[in-house]
Amino acid sequence: QLVESGGGAVQPGGSLRLSCQASGVRLEDYVIGWFRQAPGKEREGLSCINSFGHSTNYARSVKGRFTTSRDNTKNTAFLQMNGLQPEDTAVYYCASAHYYTDCASEGLMATSYDYWGQGTQVAVSS
Repeated sequence: QLVESGGGAVQPGGSLRLSCQASGVRLEDYVIGWFRQAPGKEREGLSCINSFGHSTNYARSVKGRFTTSRDNTKNTAFLQMNGLQPEDTAVYYCASAHYYTDCASEGLMATSYDYWGQGTQVAVSS
């Protein structure tokens, strides 16, 4: 099971840190991806981090602003979001894929992932 937290309302230029807590599994056995979905839009892949955090990949829309990380000892992954803008408003999801999933070629595709959290809302407005 994956549970996201850390969403909320923030002003443009602000920051949030999302967490993805895994239970019932060892997080180190999985690649973790972060996705978002805004109303009326398709789900967008944002980032991927491999099972030990040695490899990451980011969508162009968030590269340089968002950073993904993980702490396998705490069974938790993170998405640090800086420089948030109104267009970042969406429901944010974390998802897990088998450890052999390649972040570079598969990590931003929703079809690569097997398990999903319930999502956490992020709203950016002035």
